[in-house]
Amino acid sequence: MSRPIPNTNDSHSVQVILPQKQLGCKSNIGFIGASFIIKKKGLKKAAATSGVRAGVGGYSYLSEPLWWFGMITMIVGEVANFVAYAFAPAVLVTPLGALSIIVSAILAHFLLNEKLHAQGVVGCVMCIAGSVVVVIHAPEEHPINSVLQLWNMATQPGFLFYVASVIVLVFILVFLYAPQYGNSNVLVFTGICSLMGSLSVMSVKALGTALKLTFEGKNQLLYSETWFFTFVVAICVITQMNYLNKALDTFNTAIVSPIYYVMFTSLTILASVIMFKDWADQNAGNVISEICGFIVVLSGTILLHTTKDFERSSSFKGGYAPLSPTLATRLYNGSSEFTTHDEEDAMLADQISLQRQG
Repeated sequence: MSRPIPNTNDSHSVQVILPQKQLGCKSNIGFIGASFIIKKKGLKKAAATSGVRAGVGGYSYLSEPLWWFGMITMIVGEVANFVAYAFAPAVLVTPLGALSIIVSAILAHFLLNEKLHAQGVVGCVMCIAGSVVVVIHAPEEHPINSVLQLWNMATQPGFLFYVASVIVLVFILVFLYAPQYGNSNVLVFTGICSLMGSLSVMSVKALGTALKLTFEGKNQLLYSETWFFTFVVAICVITQMNYLNKALDTFNTAIVSPIYYVMFTSLTILASVIMFKDWADQNAGNVISEICGFIVVLSGTILLHTTKDFERSSSFKGGYAPLSPTLATRLYNGSSEFTTHDEEDAMLADQISLQRQG
């Protein structure tokens, strides 16, 4: 017998949506953008010390303080995201992550020697313009009065089919493609992160809403559904962290960031539309405007990174491998020119090689 869903009207929750979501969205931009760069530096330093890169199964970065600093920076940004998801639709919060990509690109230009060209500045402007359009036409968050209400949304047939599809695809990528193609095709690791990320966002939103209601005096910790959402968040975040580290250590951030952002954002919006039916109460004009704004953001993100110098990091064997032809074709639109690796990667390869010889 199903438990009744509390039906308490809470007009105050609707009134605080705007300031809370603005606070969360603004706070995560700098922290998450900077965390990519700091973690990348930490991964390189750990690989140089141990001789085993994260991309091939090494975990030496766990003892590297710089990586942990990057991780803490990301956690701070994700906490802000957590707050935003509790008060605003995922179709609004997720696209605004493009602004953190801008921060990442600027810091990479100065700290990782990944050059940002003039076209990249145009990409930044497109990201900002598209984000403004998304914010203006974003749907209003419907008040939720119980975690049981969220559970009913998560167990509807359409969303269950989406979850099953994601799990099957993740297993295929992890056990069939990752061992053979993970270190040569960036889509494998980023695909796993993005698929699991779409589920983690839905669970984070459910858990954040449950905690918000609990702090308001409606204890949701009594329901087993709250703890199930917590378990899903933990599993998804651990998986994401593991494969994102592999992707960042194996490929340049200029490749990882845009592909991960595009895949993660697209899948998250799809999951949100299925589970929360964000567009159900919007007219066609607003939906089309949101889609157009999202396309502008994606286009700006791709332009921002395809105008930078791409390079493939060395493998644990110390040899430099070129990008896969299919990926290079997508990113360079037919260009056959590849830039050389930066001096930092070269020094890293030399250090690993010397350690092996010793």
